[in-house]
Amino acid sequence: MTHWPDNRITKLFGIDVPIILAPMAGPVMADMVIAVSQQGGLGSLPCALLDSGQVDVELARIRAATSKPVNLNFFCHAPAALDPAREAAWRDRLRPYYLALGLDPDIEVKPSHRAAFDEKGCEMVEKWRPQVVSFHFGLPAASMLERVRATGAKIISSATTVREAEWLEAQGCDAIIAQGSEAGGHRGMFLTDDVSSQIGTMALVPQIADAVSVPVIAAGGIADARGIVAAAALGASAVQIGTAFLRTPEAKLSPVHLERLCSAQADETAITNLFTGRPARGIINRLMREQSPMVNDVPAFPLAGGALAPLRAASEPSGSPDFMALWAGEAFRMARPLPAAQLTQALWTETLDHLGRMRRR
Repeated sequence: MTHWPDNRITKLFGIDVPIILAPMAGPVMADMVIAVSQQGGLGSLPCALLDSGQVDVELARIRAATSKPVNLNFFCHAPAALDPAREAAWRDRLRPYYLALGLDPDIEVKPSHRAAFDEKGCEMVEKWRPQVVSFHFGLPAASMLERVRATGAKIISSATTVREAEWLEAQGCDAIIAQGSEAGGHRGMFLTDDVSSQIGTMALVPQIADAVSVPVIAAGGIADARGIVAAAALGASAVQIGTAFLRTPEAKLSPVHLERLCSAQADETAITNLFTGRPARGIINRLMREQSPMVNDVPAFPLAGGALAPLRAASEPSGSPDFMALWAGEAFRMARPLPAAQLTQALWTETLDHLGRMRRR
């Protein structure tokens, strides 16, 4: 590790390589976590779409394959209350699509679900005692945070502004993920809902690194050695990478999503709230083009997805991406179709080579 300028994260987490797998809910399961952790990085298991039984199954697989450090990730959103007026307005927006696909526009739909960290999540952490626990959308209640800390886990969370980073440090976070606007998936914002003012990774990382004393993890638009080296130059102790792993065979990705990752142009992503009710970056599709990526009357997170489920179920089998969330960061064109272990190794080897060449100049 003598070639890496800041070893605080590797020492803090007990890992060899300052690369953290982004906990992408859906695509990331045990196989990818194992692959990244075995190569010395930090594998992250997202729990937002899993119940406690599913988490047990995945963690049992991980622990059977590796004793390396792992990260459990949880959402910290407040559960949304159903707003009949917003739900009705949303269903009216979607009515023409239902009719075009031969669906009953008034059919009852199941509410979309994303698990927020709660008593069950706390019990999972206490049972499995992961080396790292990460949160998105802030932090849980102080009492639960203390229970997590009592297990010995290092606690990290995402910040999209300097103010959020300072708040997280004040709550006792051991490290902070600086999530730039380039990142795929949901914004980690929690002290603001103004996505229009979110800044990019290049501007965010050094400002957070200057504002806090804990180590910073850069996230957003990083997909190769150049991005990793740039993050270090900006003051990051490590990087969190997600989209670059979406073309690995371990990624649990639908064929339609994978095809769009391979065929979409580099400028075809946008931040949208249409699919969950909360801003997230994905590849632009028909729904985003026709409705506008950001809509005020979308049901609150995560309820918006419920009414979209029948549309996706009716259209995706024919290869249509029209009504599905195609989460991807701005660097998605740089993703390589390599096994996750090979990709992790390549990213680190290329980073050290890049650093070495810079020193020799």
